Amino acid sequence: MFNQESDNDTLTTDFILLGLWPEFSHLMFLICLILVVYLVAVMSNTILILVIWLDSRLHSPMYFLLSQLSLIDLALISTSVPKMVTNFFSGKKAISQVGCGTQIFFSIALGIAECLLLTLMSYDRYIATCNPLHYSVIMSHTICAQMTIVSWVGGAVTSLAHTAYAMHLPICHPREIPHFLCEGLALLMLTCEDITVYLKSVVVTSFLVVLIPLSLILASYTLIFLTVHCMSSTEGRSKALATCSSHLSVVTLYFGPAILVYMRPGSSTTPKLNQSLFMFNAILTPMLNPLIYSLRNKDVRAAVKRIIISRCPMQKRKWSLGCCT
Repeated sequence: MFNQESDNDTLTTDFILLGLWPEFSHLMFLICLILVVYLVAVMSNTILILVIWLDSRLHSPMYFLLSQLSLIDLALISTSVPKMVTNFFSGKKAISQVGCGTQIFFSIALGIAECLLLTLMSYDRYIATCNPLHYSVIMSHTICAQMTIVSWVGGAVTSLAHTAYAMHLPICHPREIPHFLCEGLALLMLTCEDITVYLKSVVVTSFLVVLIPLSLILASYTLIFLTVHCMSSTEGRSKALATCSSHLSVVTLYFGPAILVYMRPGSSTTPKLNQSLFMFNAILTPMLNPLIYSLRNKDVRAAVKRIIISRCPMQKRKWSLGCCT
């Protein structure tokens, strides 16, 4: 009798994740594709972090911030995909209250941390391009460490407030969440409380952590492009534009879906569209970010080559012929 009551309590407190587009006819193929994306994201972000850590020539503020971006992406995609894939192949869709709160906390915290970090990375590029003589003084190791702490702590504190609010509300609807992860707005649709004031606070928070950072990024790049336009050196201009274009690509990939999810009127009433945007933001972007920076960055490619050569010194001659084995 005791076990039965415990089981009933578990059933009433757990949530049910309905998953990613349950009516989709080729769901198995989609889940397998997402699993491949996850493995590529984990491998590429891990390699990028290790390359930046192992190669002393990449021990600069820009690459330190880039390693933090990869770390955030690695954590962000790991927040949702393993649980989603496990639920699909096991046939179980339940997630505990603690698990749900944990997913909400980390998805919000990492998302905000990425917003702040991308803004600080644009400031780093602004200093490097517009004030290169004072770059080493302004962007010291201490400043970089403080930037990183601000990003992580800012995301964690803001997320804690939103998570605590979402998890304390009573649930009066079936505990089924139309999503592949526990997401704050989707969870709030299950409550019988009036959440109008909270939804307004979400818009205010989004303005603070999305629109203001985006405005600062655009302002930084406006000044950067004006400076680049006045450069007499074609090589310097090309190098500056190459670095900035990689960062701008990442900014576009991240901020576009974030604005559509949190700042679009009535976004909470379109769960399918939100799922698509979340899948892009939390799954595809963490895979694309390291590829954008590594494939388009000569310094990163050269660092990978140096590390491979240092690990197989007997093959240096073969590497120079393009056949290091």
